[in-house]
Amino acid sequence: MKRNWLTLAALATFSLFVFLTLSGCAMFKETAVTETPVPAEDSEKRVLTEEEKTRLLREKLISEAQVFEATHIYFDFDKYNLKPEARAMLDKMGSWLLANRNFDVFIEGHCDERGTAEYNLALGERRAKAAMDYLVNLGVESNRLSMVSYGEERPIDPRSNEEAWAKNRRGQFNIFPRTW
Repeated sequence: MKRNWLTLAALATFSLFVFLTLSGCAMFKETAVTETPVPAEDSEKRVLTEEEKTRLLREKLISEAQVFEATHIYFDFDKYNLKPEARAMLDKMGSWLLANRNFDVFIEGHCDERGTAEYNLALGERRAKAAMDYLVNLGVESNRLSMVSYGEERPIDPRSNEEAWAKNRRGQFNIFPRTW
């Protein structure tokens, strides 16, 4: 009989254990898992309006033009012939201008401080004209190009040494839209 009580006690303990375990599981609620929405595929992206497309195109073209404006061509002392590096840059600019016919170019000719003001104005004009003629020979319409000589009046580097003079003997470009 003692054995029956032990078996019954073990069975009751086991049953109590199973009951408490199962009832405890019921106390925990399942939480709903919400997924973060998957980004839309390219085909489902919002379509840009014509105004937005035009604005983005303008911004792209202006940033491309600014690259040319930031690049100057340089000349040797008392010279106005184009160096190979200048020709390479003008080739790129010419290709871009031929592809973007709604932009015009204003070419500036600059000199270092050596020489008279009159001589430097004439030399700056010859430098600007050399760049202008090169672009015209590439096919850019001459009515899209204009030039001016500033001679020695607008130095990039105001010092009086060979390094500064080399920087100041330059052709500089301003590119701007004709119309939008």
